Amino acid sequence: MEDYHKPDQQTIQVLRNIANRLRINCIKATTAAGNGHPTSCCSVAEIMSVLFFHTMRYRPEDPRHYNNDRFLLSKGHAAPALYAMWVETGFLKENEMFSLCHGDTSHESHTMHVTSPLICFIIQYHKDKVHNQSSFFFQKQHFVEVAHGFLGQGLGVACGMAYTGKYFDKSSYRVFCLMGDGEMSEGSVWEAMSFASYYQLDNLVAILDINRLGQSDTTPLQHHLDKYYKRFEAFGWHAIIIDGHSVEELCKALSQPRHQPTVIIAKTIKGKGIPAAEDKQGWHGKPLPKDMAEMVTKDWQSRITNTNKHLYPSAPIEDSPPVSLRNIRMPSAPSYKAGEKISTRKAYGMALAKLGRYYERVVALDGDTNNLTFSDIFKNEHPNRFVECYVAQQNMVSVAVGCAARDRNLVFASTLASFFTRAHDQLRMAAMSESNVKLCGSHCGLSSGEEGPSLMGLEDFAMFRALPSSTVFYPSDGVTAEKAMDLAASTKGLCYIRTSRQDCPIIYNSNEDFHVGQAKVVYQSKDDQVTVVAAGMMIHEALAAAEQLKKERISIRIIDPFTIKPLDFKTIIDHGRATRGRVLTVEDHYYEGGLGEALSSVMVNEQGFNTQCLAVSHVPRSGKPHELLKIFGIDRDAIAQAVRKLMSSSSNAK
Repeated sequence: MEDYHKPDQQTIQVLRNIANRLRINCIKATTAAGNGHPTSCCSVAEIMSVLFFHTMRYRPEDPRHYNNDRFLLSKGHAAPALYAMWVETGFLKENEMFSLCHGDTSHESHTMHVTSPLICFIIQYHKDKVHNQSSFFFQKQHFVEVAHGFLGQGLGVACGMAYTGKYFDKSSYRVFCLMGDGEMSEGSVWEAMSFASYYQLDNLVAILDINRLGQSDTTPLQHHLDKYYKRFEAFGWHAIIIDGHSVEELCKALSQPRHQPTVIIAKTIKGKGIPAAEDKQGWHGKPLPKDMAEMVTKDWQSRITNTNKHLYPSAPIEDSPPVSLRNIRMPSAPSYKAGEKISTRKAYGMALAKLGRYYERVVALDGDTNNLTFSDIFKNEHPNRFVECYVAQQNMVSVAVGCAARDRNLVFASTLASFFTRAHDQLRMAAMSESNVKLCGSHCGLSSGEEGPSLMGLEDFAMFRALPSSTVFYPSDGVTAEKAMDLAASTKGLCYIRTSRQDCPIIYNSNEDFHVGQAKVVYQSKDDQVTVVAAGMMIHEALAAAEQLKKERISIRIIDPFTIKPLDFKTIIDHGRATRGRVLTVEDHYYEGGLGEALSSVMVNEQGFNTQCLAVSHVPRSGKPHELLKIFGIDRDAIAQAVRKLMSSSSNAK
């Protein structure tokens, strides 16, 4: 990096002017909206000014250009400060700031990546009434990388971006993450700090807005900057303490050469420039009353000094490779043979490695479980595209989101299904950001056996089905596991693939055609009396039950949904009608939020159906998988008995 050149007085004054205009616009916008966090915006004014007009290299007319430096606003409640900066660059019009929090705008109180689907629906439905509205209502927030409503996640995402820049793109762009001191209490922040230090992400800079005050009280360390300094130094970061309202100190700190991840610990005043609120509790998340706002903005306006000098962002270094993730598909059909046995978790690992052989932008992450999820097959073949995140699943998901940002990589992240529960915050925000990450949860259900209930993923359907725009795959054999990988690669948005620990026989032909949301009938005859819907390990129990029942001259039809979300209701209902409305669902999952509940939500509108569900009713115990299936009433014997009861109850009803 070039030697630091102190900016001249004119440049310093222009940067101060920009900071003051940011305060004015944020106060006006939040007061007009009756919502927002003006005091949090005021504390970061100089930081934002120096970042956007002295430090960062980017194209202001193209915020998502792949050569641009990256900026993450981890303290997402300071969103108006970000909007104000893009007003300064000319990308947004000033009047667009004042649509903050309106139902027909993409300017949320916390940064969001996209306009709400509800907003888009309303606009489309009433397009005759709003066709003259500004076109930005229909657009993504191009300058927002990911949604940040929850604190503590930005640094992990920034780590994923920085890792991509340094190791995958091998480019010069840098990543800047603005954080609040309140979120430093989140464990995920320290997971990210450890990750950044371990991988020597010298292209990553975190800026801490240490304004001392949180939502309801002071932050734990308040303005004891030396304690922040020691903690970051202990984590292997280069730490710099500055006055966060000094343009000169910010310019110097942000221009220092870096050989490790850097944190700038900026002492700031919450509500800086608002006499009634400056460094005072009780003002977090409160817009100023109109008369106070007018008085404060008038005062700040008087401090803006006229100057003929204009500042423009530095152009990015054009050394990032162009990337295309279009048409990534499995290069050939699965090679499994009928009757061959393989676990779906191993089939996932083999399919991941196979996909990686043909596409250099396929990358894999894992959380110290790669020999359980079988992502170690990918790791051994493509070590430079495997990221070990260790036992820090929250950070693993955030890093995955960062790696997938700007469509730079097709990212697969795997761990035990039960471990994803601790990362639900990150998954939720990933879905809101329309992140294109693909996740695989292994050791689901009772098949974990002796490992015990803490490691049995039995609530993962409920969690992933609830995420907006998610796709949930549940493969039943090696063929469907590879087909799920193929479809996940080409399905936009967050995808989850549920895999099992035990080996199971191949039941599908390798050339079988699969589609998202399309179920398969795997066993049927013209005399079928009950339709059984099952997936994963339960398909094999259902097939065994069918053989038992055949001896009693009871025929059942078995449907494999393949995707739990979207669920192929039509196929299930059509075949259910063919079996006199008798439908049984079987799942290695808790009752709540699983396959049975998904189907029941539609069946309430269908007449003449008798639907029953077998699922895990309470917290299980350790044991052999086949023993546990029997104990909890979801094995082949339980399925056969449930079929008999369904037939008996239907006969009695008649």
